[in-house]
Amino acid sequence: MPLSASQCLCVMAADDEAPARRRIIDLLLRDSRLTTIIEASDGLSAVQIIQDRGPDLVFLDVQMPELNGLEVIAEVGAERMPLTVFVTAYDEHAIRAFEANALDYLLKPFSDERFEMTMARVSIRMDERSVREFGRRILRMLSAAPTGDLPLDRLVVKSGGSSRFVQVADIDWIEAAGVYANLHVGEKELLYRAALNELAERLDPVRFVSVHRSAIVNIESILRLEPISHGEFEVILKDGSRSRISRTYRSQLEKRLGQSL
Repeated sequence: MPLSASQCLCVMAADDEAPARRRIIDLLLRDSRLTTIIEASDGLSAVQIIQDRGPDLVFLDVQMPELNGLEVIAEVGAERMPLTVFVTAYDEHAIRAFEANALDYLLKPFSDERFEMTMARVSIRMDERSVREFGRRILRMLSAAPTGDLPLDRLVVKSGGSSRFVQVADIDWIEAAGVYANLHVGEKELLYRAALNELAERLDPVRFVSVHRSAIVNIESILRLEPISHGEFEVILKDGSRSRISRTYRSQLEKRLGQSL
């Protein structure tokens, strides 16, 4: 199924093997309505391209250096990922692909016909997304109320059958703890029963910034930054805690600070 005129896409092919990228690109080039095709040869560059250029569709190899396909999704955040098609030589990755909300997966080597089936799914999903976005625009026009939720000002932490209130402003930093988040409040550590990426969406971006895929820090709690290597820094907090600022998150902190590190 070809893309409609309203479905012109920016597509990224991410694979560490050049022939595999060329195979996907050659098939994509058959459709003149694709506006841009971008290549990525490893997981880190794939994350950077997704964050900087926001492609509509990603063909993502499962096995790549630096970060594999699943780690790319974890780094970007599943809710912020474009439509994703996993490309893999290992059939056992198929189930994990769908668990990661992939639109489809291509098992190497794949035929032209199998690729066309994938693009048909892309076309259908793009139609659905356009309808949903149109509906959201209409609702925004009809409603004078703000559409976004206000940032959380306190968290309810449940433990041992009781609940305690934690002022968000008192939190120094937050780290991933499996499927939950670990709150560092002064010398205390409190387990909050929500995923780190879900919590990050509800925090005030003026106060909190992600410095790593598994760590969020309170700007007010940063004491200093120390360079490590290759453009990475270590953030030292007032309580003595340390966390690495990965290259993919450095730009977010610089944007928040309004200056280069």
